[in-house]
Amino acid sequence: MYMRKIYQKIAKENGISVAEVKREMQAAIDSAYKNVEKSETEKNAQECITYHGDIPTVEEFVESISCNFTNKARK
Repeated sequence: MYMRKIYQKIAKENGISVAEVKREMQAAIDSAYKNVEKSETEKNAQECITYHGDIPTVEEFVESISCNFTNKARK
């Protein structure tokens, strides 16, 4: 439910469909993970993301990032 509201807000702010928001977000994630010329910082950041498969889905990516931020904020 939470992700749905995020997609809707982004879509409304940009005058595009929710489906297009999801496609664009996934395309950005795919591009980042397929990039062979990553910096050490990018590699380390990607290793902190929990996902199943070769590349995280948008939901996996956002959930993992939000958990990482929440855990760091508590420390």
